[in-house]
Amino acid sequence: MAENYKNIELPAKYVPKKSEPYMCPQQLAYFYQILTAQKNELLHDTDSTLSAVRIAEKAETEGVGDESDNASFEQEITMNLRMSERDNNLLKKINAALERIENGSYGYSVVSGDEIGLSRMLARPLATMTVEEQEEYEKRK
Repeated sequence: MAENYKNIELPAKYVPKKSEPYMCPQQLAYFYQILTAQKNELLHDTDSTLSAVRIAEKAETEGVGDESDNASFEQEITMNLRMSERDNNLLKKINAALERIENGSYGYSVVSGDEIGLSRMLARPLATMTVEEQEEYEKRK
C-alpha cells in the first residue's frame, strides 16, 4: 500500500464517497480513525466499569450497609460485569476489524471475498459479510 492510511490527514467533514476507489487509502484512514476512537472509548469505559466493580466489592466485603445494600451491591457488580463482558466482545470485533484494515481485507466478505459495499460499511463498520450473506447466516442460526 503506497500511501499509509494511518498518517492521512482527512478533511474535518470527510465521508467516503462511492465515486472513490473502494477502500482507497482515504477510506481506510476514515474507518481506521472511527474504529480507533471507538476502541479508545471502550478501553476508557472498561477502566471505569472495573473501578465501579472494585468499589462495590470493597463496600460489600467491608460489611458496609444492611442486607438491602448488599443486594444492591451484588446487582451492581453483576450489571457492571455483564457490561464489561459486552464491551470485551465489542473490543475483540474492533481489533479484528483493525487487523483486517492492516492486512488489506477490510470491507471484503470473510465468506466470499466480495466487496461488502460502502453503504453497509458506513452503517456498520464492523460488518464482515455482505447483506445477503448476513441474512443467510441469520436464517441458518
